Amino acid sequence: MRVGIIGAGQLGRMLALAGYRLGIRSLFLDPDADSSGGQVGPVLVGAIDDATRIRELAAQVDAVTFDIENVPVETLEAASSTTPICPPPAALAVAQDRLSEKQLFEAIGIATAPYVVVTRTDDLAAVGTQLGWPIVLKARRLGYDGRGQRLVRTASELELAWRDLGSVPAIAEAWIEFEREVSLIAVRGADGSAAFYALAENVHDDGILHSTSAPYADDDLQREAEGYLDAILQRFDYCGVLTVEFFVADGRLIANEIAPRVHNSGHWTIEGAETSQFENHLRAILGLPLGSTKAVGHAYMINLLGDISDRQKLLSIPGLHLHDYGKSPRPLRKLGHCTLVGSDKATVLESAAALRTVISRS
Repeated sequence: MRVGIIGAGQLGRMLALAGYRLGIRSLFLDPDADSSGGQVGPVLVGAIDDATRIRELAAQVDAVTFDIENVPVETLEAASSTTPICPPPAALAVAQDRLSEKQLFEAIGIATAPYVVVTRTDDLAAVGTQLGWPIVLKARRLGYDGRGQRLVRTASELELAWRDLGSVPAIAEAWIEFEREVSLIAVRGADGSAAFYALAENVHDDGILHSTSAPYADDDLQREAEGYLDAILQRFDYCGVLTVEFFVADGRLIANEIAPRVHNSGHWTIEGAETSQFENHLRAILGLPLGSTKAVGHAYMINLLGDISDRQKLLSIPGLHLHDYGKSPRPLRKLGHCTLVGSDKATVLESAAALRTVISRS
């Protein structure tokens, strides 16, 4: 079996690595033959929005997926006439537009932050009146890892912030005083069967995921989140992995955004679950039975940004798993991650504190 992956970043790399064990070969489409994914699998060199290249990719594989969200939906839909595209392009279209995300949450009955649509300068006047301050101004498209958004505290800052974003269509969101951020990862197979991982608690820094701890044990929130994701899966007749990030405020979930793909907050599942999100994504899109999503203890994952710390010190930490994405150093670039797994949560978090010290001193 062979899967085509549009984008050969670290997510594509981990998909390919998960496939090797099952005898699943991967073929990437990426502009860079020496990309992170290209170091572990062949690359069809080309732009990810090149319709001709995407059709070439689709013709050589059993299913096509993606590790990046800015793939033209129309191009994917055209390729789907010959080869399954998973997750469905309709779900990707929603994730590409923050307003569409909000409308999806509202249609399903999932709480989300109050917002105002901003398409022209005149729309800015209503923001403070309707939402109060501060607000988060977000470009509707092409925003991730903190890009395309600004925290705005006063009306005088708002127009400047919108201009700084390029005066593009945007939404202004009310600031949520949350207790924590969590995410849930679900997977749905071609036969309609679905499985859910444990809730994970996430810590962000300047919009970039810093660390994840899982499971986040709250049975009520777990059931609530599973119900929400199941509704989204059903709505799109979904196939593959889906992630939704939530704020927890006053004991309830407030949806922040969706990701129709494998996700950074699920890296802990490689060592911390019986079947990783990457393997289950491949199983789903290729029509194979889903694997167990059960956690195998407690896991802590931390991203390595900008550079990878002293390997000697990192690998001297008992139980640590190091993942190097094969990228060149660059400020704030995700170069790898480390995961700690153990049966005792307190011991794992103690090791995590030592890990953070090593990283901060590098």
